[in-house]
Amino acid sequence: MMLTKSYLCDKPLLNMLTRVLLSLFTVLFCLNHAQTYEIQYISSYNGKVLTEQSPTLVWANEKENFILNNKIREQESDYPFEITKVEKPSNTIISYAFLKQNEIISTSDVESVGKQTFEFTDETKKILGYTCKKAVTKINSNTIEVWYTNDLKIKGGPSTIGQNLGFVLEIERNKNSVITATSIKKVKKNDIETLLKGSINSTDQLGYKDLLWKSRFTTLKVFENETINFSDESKSDENIKRFANGTIILKKIKFPKISEGELIFAELKQQSNGDAYDRTGTVFFIPQDKSQSFFDGLEKGVKTLPVYDNGNGKQYYGITTTENYNPAIEMMRFFTAFGINKFNHIQLKDKNWQAVSPYRQDITELKPALSEKELWVGTFIGNYDKGGHKVSLEITIHKSDQTVNKNNAVIPLFNTLNIMEMAGQDYSTMFDQDKGLFVEFILKKDLRNVQLKYITTGHGGWENGDEFVPKANSIFLDGKMIYSFVPWRSDCGSYRLYNPASGNFPDGLSSSDLSRSNWCPGTVTNPNFIPLGDLKAGKHTIQVKIPQGLPEGTSFSSWNVSGVLLGSE
Repeated sequence: MMLTKSYLCDKPLLNMLTRVLLSLFTVLFCLNHAQTYEIQYISSYNGKVLTEQSPTLVWANEKENFILNNKIREQESDYPFEITKVEKPSNTIISYAFLKQNEIISTSDVESVGKQTFEFTDETKKILGYTCKKAVTKINSNTIEVWYTNDLKIKGGPSTIGQNLGFVLEIERNKNSVITATSIKKVKKNDIETLLKGSINSTDQLGYKDLLWKSRFTTLKVFENETINFSDESKSDENIKRFANGTIILKKIKFPKISEGELIFAELKQQSNGDAYDRTGTVFFIPQDKSQSFFDGLEKGVKTLPVYDNGNGKQYYGITTTENYNPAIEMMRFFTAFGINKFNHIQLKDKNWQAVSPYRQDITELKPALSEKELWVGTFIGNYDKGGHKVSLEITIHKSDQTVNKNNAVIPLFNTLNIMEMAGQDYSTMFDQDKGLFVEFILKKDLRNVQLKYITTGHGGWENGDEFVPKANSIFLDGKMIYSFVPWRSDCGSYRLYNPASGNFPDGLSSSDLSRSNWCPGTVTNPNFIPLGDLKAGKHTIQVKIPQGLPEGTSFSSWNVSGVLLGSE
């Protein structure tokens, strides 16, 4: 017992114990000072909670914020998704994008928070018992109201906006879109280590945005900087087939399953590689569900395809459906500009020429003919130039809740655009007869909510040619006219900067300025969707009549029309 008493009364030992206790209190104080909070937020629009959105989740302490949502924490989120980290007090934003399983990229931004400016107000209100002040800012013409509190002694919030104000508990955009805190609790630790793990590839901010954006949809690359020209030297290779002296290029594309609600876009980029003129172009695919297809004509010659004869003495091959043949289906019709890029050396005051013509169109209505199929996809530009044109083509598929296109049937009826022009396919001049274009077809099943997707452009490039003279297009179903309109574009002057080689006239106009029969140099031609009602199974006819102008000398008019039935079986 004497030894024990002596031990407890030892002065140096007491000093040591005092130091240990002081260190322990210091550690506990620091742990308390570095308190982590978990804040939940819900989103609403016009007062209605967006229940389909996973609540936003923020883990925050004095050193860092992590911004994510509950689905991400529970590892149930669909790819791609993001987690944002804001380091304190530097306000460095580190963004993490999870593109797919085991593929994470990141980027950092040390400037944007510091560049935020606010107008401070005297308004206050309580949110979850905390006194909040209001600050207002403008971002891309949107008015943003930020409600923040200083009661938590840390800074952060559900987005990068207002990270330097205090702790943001509510953000309101344009008085209708709101994200507001619903709960705040202290937690011992966050779960970020279970989420941010594995290899993370760093990139610059633009590269990050591009990779994240592209991961949100499926891209089918068809052509990349391919030449479409007129030359005996144009030959097929293992990837690209070339026909009609190189004016047609084809590639076989395997389409994935495309679900209901998903959107499909075709996007072509084109430049002149030597041809200075405005030319007809089309992006198309070849149905191969019958014993004969347009591909057979490409390989064996246009005259092996079924012929259409309307009594005018000419024969038009491969343009109408038959029992054993379907024509090519247009995805997108476009018209090249006068010499874009190749002729940008032509100088005019205050004209800064564009370098590429972009053509992009929604083709979702063709989904039933594309989904889970392997098809020849092609591009044609009618030209007789050895340099010709350069094109790149992509087809993109986007997840969406869009429900405009509900058809489950795509039935090609006609396509008079002479894709094989440079291989002997004649111009579509059949509208010089009253019969025009007359097509018989058989429906195997009843078809509901039927539409005719109709693309039309008039041609004949002199003052009396149908290119420059408005002409009515009349559509007859089973002998009865169901639609008539005058296809005309009066906005061609809007695309002057795409047309460096366009000829200039004494009246101060340029050729590319002139209004035309449903097309302009450097643009896409939009289809018309003509309602036909419900059609019963069995035999039907469709007829197109156009009062085609008369030829003058060696000049003549023609009309390129294509038609596809859309409906639900």
